[in-house]
Amino acid sequence: MPTIAIIGAGPGLGLSIATRFGREGFSVGLVSRTRKNLDALVVELGSKGIEAAGYAADVTDPVALAGAVAKVTERFGPIDVLSFSPNAGGDSALAPVAVTDLTLESVRPQVDFYLGGGLAAAQQVLPAMTGRGSGTILFSTGGTSANPGMMPAFGNIAVGAGALRTYALSLHAAVADRGVYVAHVPLSVWIGHGGPETQPDTIAEHYWSIHTEREGAEHPYVALG
Repeated sequence: MPTIAIIGAGPGLGLSIATRFGREGFSVGLVSRTRKNLDALVVELGSKGIEAAGYAADVTDPVALAGAVAKVTERFGPIDVLSFSPNAGGDSALAPVAVTDLTLESVRPQVDFYLGGGLAAAQQVLPAMTGRGSGTILFSTGGTSANPGMMPAFGNIAVGAGALRTYALSLHAAVADRGVYVAHVPLSVWIGHGGPETQPDTIAEHYWSIHTEREGAEHPYVALG
């Protein structure tokens, strides 16, 4: 049975991705900061007949994040798909800062959140994926990573997410000929706020298509009304 690990799992898009892949026979490893939320997601997925387990870790703590991903492997076996889609939530250290007001101090937390977390997660699965010649890694960010001028008020976020985008596109080029597919998914959408195209289940179909079609390094999703 294949396994997907979802970093930044929550009751919105993370749950929908887990459900979509679970319908295809995937076991699901969930990683998030809050144990209570993880337990609720595991119960909900179980009610749908999807085998899942949750492990608590903050994406800004590389050691804890690496340990959580390792636990997914211990529980379910090799990870076939890694979905990295962290949510800053209400973390004040990650609050938006306008590009005209940026300092190194205001950018660093975003770099740790996006690039640091993405690196820590990817490093846990890359050796095994390249060793067996198969695997998918999907990195998600907001739309400012690919189009930083769209929201100057989110300057620090654009820089941090843009760093992860650069890593994702570079990694795609480095491992494509070794059987591992890496893609970046910039999401320009207020998830759950609007028509069907903004709903998590609809967006999850985008992720499933990216994984199965394995074409190209970047797959924007735009639904801003």
